[in-house]
Amino acid sequence: MTRYLPFNRPHLTGREFANMKAAVENLHLSGDGPFTRHCQAWLQTQVGSASALLTHSCTAALEMAALLLDLRPGDEVIMPSFTFVSTANAFVLRGATPVFVDVRADTLNLDEALIEQAVTPASRAIVAVHYAGVLCEMEAITSLTAARQLCLIEDAAQALGSRYRGRQAGSFGNLAAVSFHETKNIVSGEGGALLVNDPRFVQRAEIIREKGTDRSRFLKGEVDKYTWVDVGSSYLPSELNAAFLFAQMQEADEITRLRREVWSWYYGRFEALERADAVRRPTVPLGCEHNAHMFYLLVRDPDTRTHVLSYLNANGVNAVFHYVPLHSSAAGSRYGRVAGSMRQTDSASGRLIRLPLWVGMTQDDVDRVATLVERALQARFSA
Repeated sequence: MTRYLPFNRPHLTGREFANMKAAVENLHLSGDGPFTRHCQAWLQTQVGSASALLTHSCTAALEMAALLLDLRPGDEVIMPSFTFVSTANAFVLRGATPVFVDVRADTLNLDEALIEQAVTPASRAIVAVHYAGVLCEMEAITSLTAARQLCLIEDAAQALGSRYRGRQAGSFGNLAAVSFHETKNIVSGEGGALLVNDPRFVQRAEIIREKGTDRSRFLKGEVDKYTWVDVGSSYLPSELNAAFLFAQMQEADEITRLRREVWSWYYGRFEALERADAVRRPTVPLGCEHNAHMFYLLVRDPDTRTHVLSYLNANGVNAVFHYVPLHSSAAGSRYGRVAGSMRQTDSASGRLIRLPLWVGMTQDDVDRVATLVERALQARFSA
């Protein structure tokens, strides 16, 4: 019997349960225990951030970023429409207006050439979303944010371990958010982190994360008691999540290597279809090193996408589409505005197929998926 291939299968390193048992035996299950500190130190070393704070989700990290910017109604935040709803929601919750800019046709990342025309006197920040683990054109974006005195936030939910010209994702922005959701490369079920690269935000980020109190200063012995000093919320993950996550971090390089192997099999297997103009494979620009978070195909049109997805899923391969553009959603039209054409965003959204990619997939699995795609396309265009 042919085995079912799920879209995602979380990888276990074998150390997760031992770490969680140790956390239980330490009798420290709430946030900011030893494993939380291990994870944060790993992130600071990996990315080079001034501070790294574990959160219960990447959404929480983005919300913290919005709080740190002291956003108010009337402020604007520039971002792509082709992203997850949390990218916009974090800023809408503070009363700010998301300003949607189109993506590049090649990487599906924010088109750096279109950002300038979206900037107004109300602009406060740019959110660079690194789609599929491929970084945006960060040289141009960092130059623009510096010239316009805008805050740069990296939504690196999919990109931990990726690089742009040798620098790690999450190291460019004043702030950056990463995800450890079950669908990401290294996971804790639910989880995320705020990376703080601008020293101005370090102390206040700790306060916001601790419900608006200076508890972190109390734990360091800097004050004799802690109290409410600012706005904030409970953004900490439990120590059990951190214990699980640290096991993943210890094997991060190997996890990335194995995922890149599967990604490369896919890339080679679909070369002929791309030459025949039947699909388009992911684009990784020179100077970018991706983490193999995702392998996707762009087919010719939405009807073809529907046909291929139906065929794959009917044959035991769980392939899926991706984002419905935020600008075309009910909330997006209510809370945001569009700057310019959304042609590339609308086109990619209707044509994109994400294929299964997880540690443990074999070359035979990849060949099976590719063969099914070929058959689906043949049936579609020979009918």
